[in-house]
Amino acid sequence: MKALVLEATRELSLRDIELPQAVGPRDVKIRIHTVGVCGSDVHYYTHGRIGPFKVEEPMVLGHEASGTIVEVGADVTNLKVGDRVCMEPGIPQFDSPATMRGMYNLDPAVRFWATPPIHGCLTPFVVHPAAFTFRLPDNVSFAEGAIVEPLSIGLQAATKASMRPGDVAVVIGAGTIGAMTALAALAAGASRVILADVVGTKLKHFANNPAVTTVNVSAQSLSNVVADVTQGWGADVVFEASGNAKVFETLLDHVCPGGCVVLVGMPPGLVALDVVAMQAKELRFESVFRYANIFPRALALISSGMIDVKPFISRKFSFSDSVKAFEQAAAGHPEDVKIQIEMD
Repeated sequence: MKALVLEATRELSLRDIELPQAVGPRDVKIRIHTVGVCGSDVHYYTHGRIGPFKVEEPMVLGHEASGTIVEVGADVTNLKVGDRVCMEPGIPQFDSPATMRGMYNLDPAVRFWATPPIHGCLTPFVVHPAAFTFRLPDNVSFAEGAIVEPLSIGLQAATKASMRPGDVAVVIGAGTIGAMTALAALAAGASRVILADVVGTKLKHFANNPAVTTVNVSAQSLSNVVADVTQGWGADVVFEASGNAKVFETLLDHVCPGGCVVLVGMPPGLVALDVVAMQAKELRFESVFRYANIFPRALALISSGMIDVKPFISRKFSFSDSVKAFEQAAAGHPEDVKIQIEMD
């Protein structure tokens, strides 16, 4: 079966590869329709590793996906052939301590698509547990279904922040994850989101949103904007979604006393934080690693119209052009937010 295979750093091929296709009693087989190109996929392509996860043998890429069920296991009752679905890409051990505590995303043994050595989903068919496969509402497209995965990270961040109606939030970084975090914060009740990035074109999708103040930090002071919006008090919640180590130098300046900082982006190494400043404000820190029990909420928010992800799907490629899709993503064009690949 053909798949997009990462052979080595900066080396992709669209070729046949042997992948498991046996459908167990609690599995479903899905014909893939749309796959999003994620920043982690691109990082494996350009660097061959992310932290301790190193690509040491050929690996199929892709983990943001939607498709149609073509076969169901004998014990599956909640899904049927023909259902349009999206898939949560991380499969934990179902009896692990993390899973039993409801934190299955933190299971050390989780098998996550396109995280070495686990193959991803950029291939015509995949077999997946029914428990991590979710039916798309009739008014949610395959393209929207494939963006549920990054949206779920934003929703996990908003959930960890314990946001309250009327909160003012700052989101630093306006890439896909930052954009999804901003949408999630608004859905969670934020009265205002201050969205910041060094690239002005990344902010354009929120330019006409009356609840979002965009800040191009290459030309404006984020601290000044936050002080102006909050009358000098600071934001209730600050989401760090850029992964830029330099951001941490002034991160605490933007949050109010008693506020919350949520770490969403992953910096490349150690960062410095002023512990005394944290203590003086009695700040609460939360961190995000993927998500748990979020996919149904993401689908409900898209279906209800409370969250519109369509404007963030910036470019589509066919499966036969999937190598070009990754070259495009790796080039880092500022006008691109989410690139997607549609199966031929």
